[in-house]
Amino acid sequence: MNDSVFITDLAVEAVIGVYSWERAIDQRLLISAEILCDIRQAGQTDDVAHAINYKSVCDDITKICQQTKAKLLERLGEIICQHILTAYPCQSVTLTIAKPNAIRQASAVGIKLVRTKADLGV
Repeated sequence: MNDSVFITDLAVEAVIGVYSWERAIDQRLLISAEILCDIRQAGQTDDVAHAINYKSVCDDITKICQQTKAKLLERLGEIICQHILTAYPCQSVTLTIAKPNAIRQASAVGIKLVRTKADLGV
């Protein structure tokens, strides 16, 4: 299957980081996700009930980022991937989390994760 729903550069302000000064401020994160799923039924029926609602996914990601207050992007990424894989009808998720203001000399630094339902034992 090659169908997917994608989100590119969702901007979220959240507490993230290991240093004490990072724990006292919100930092900008840019989050992208590609969610592998079967969208044929939604395309055939034109019914949102058969689609992954990307607004809901964005709301979920934002809430997780703001509530988790993770130290590491790696931890935050695992939590987001696990949520998407359990809450939505999909097979896998590729997630990128960028911190655009972390290193002055770089436009962004971050992580990229690829997780599947099999990784969860589902």
